[in-house]
Amino acid sequence: MEVFTEILGNAHSPEWHDKLHNCHVETIFLDQWTAQKSRFLVKSDHGNEFPVALKRGTKVEDGDILVYDPEKKEAVVIRLDLSNVLVIELDALKTLASEEIIRISLELGHAIGNQHWPAVVKGTKVYVPLTVDKKVMLSVMETHNIDKISYSFQPGNEIIPYLAPHELRRLFGGASHESHSHVH
Repeated sequence: MEVFTEILGNAHSPEWHDKLHNCHVETIFLDQWTAQKSRFLVKSDHGNEFPVALKRGTKVEDGDILVYDPEKKEAVVIRLDLSNVLVIELDALKTLASEEIIRISLELGHAIGNQHWPAVVKGTKVYVPLTVDKKVMLSVMETHNIDKISYSFQPGNEIIPYLAPHELRRLFGGASHESHSHVH
């Protein structure tokens, strides 16, 4: 069985978009956990198995092409199925007094930590994967009503370019649709 060790290109680039136009495309769907790995065994939407062993540190992106055969007009494309991410923006805190920054940061830390939600802080943004129903996460944020922060949900695929591999593992590696919350 052939082991696939490199990404040939990306279906979203104009060059590959044209090449794939008349091809039969087989799709591999990767979940959050698998997408951050460099070695995995997956089945395509046609039931074919693909053992993948990419170079360490390689980030798999939505649309990556694993197989392309121009003569047979066949290709295998990876699609990422990542959950949404709660993005909390702390940029407005930069102009506040240090005591106010500490108070708001601790309130936010309490709100997120009390739910046992994993989080990644990058610059002035906090990324929290959707580990429970979106309504629950919104309810928690609205209940705490923390001053000077804003938040929104963004597709996980859009967050990937901003994070390092270890941050992606933290954000998506342990995330699932099972609740990480608890009840007191």
